Amino acid sequence: MSEQNYKNHRKFYPPHHFIYLPLLIALEIYGIYKIGNDPEHQLTWILFSIVIFLLFYLAFMTRQHYALGLQNRMVMLEFKQRYFEIFGQRSDEIADQLRFDQIAALRFAYDDEFRELLNKAIKENLSGDEIKRSIKIWKADNQRV
Repeated sequence: MSEQNYKNHRKFYPPHHFIYLPLLIALEIYGIYKIGNDPEHQLTWILFSIVIFLLFYLAFMTRQHYALGLQNRMVMLEFKQRYFEIFGQRSDEIADQLRFDQIAALRFAYDDEFRELLNKAIKENLSGDEIKRSIKIWKADNQRV
């Protein structure tokens, strides 16, 4: 990846996003097509389509649930550690004043901007996206899922 910034900070897992899920979508489309064009085996194709849909749904939701849940915990811990390193204080009060999207966005700012954007986020209730757009020098996070 070239230098990370607001426009390219999202990350994809190619086997999942570009092979497995598209394959399931293609199979689902094929199954639905066959429901209307193979009346002799219509029930089989209906069941096939239901199973493929359930596999797609399960794959999508399980991947999202576990990966994002773990990542969210790590982002919170990273925020607390970083806050302590910068300010020398516990972050419990500050963390309670922020939403998760704000905390997640702050990780893309270097320490000087972190201080400034943290105060702005609390005072002006900036959204995570507004915080990201305000970052002048982007601190890449290349280890996300």
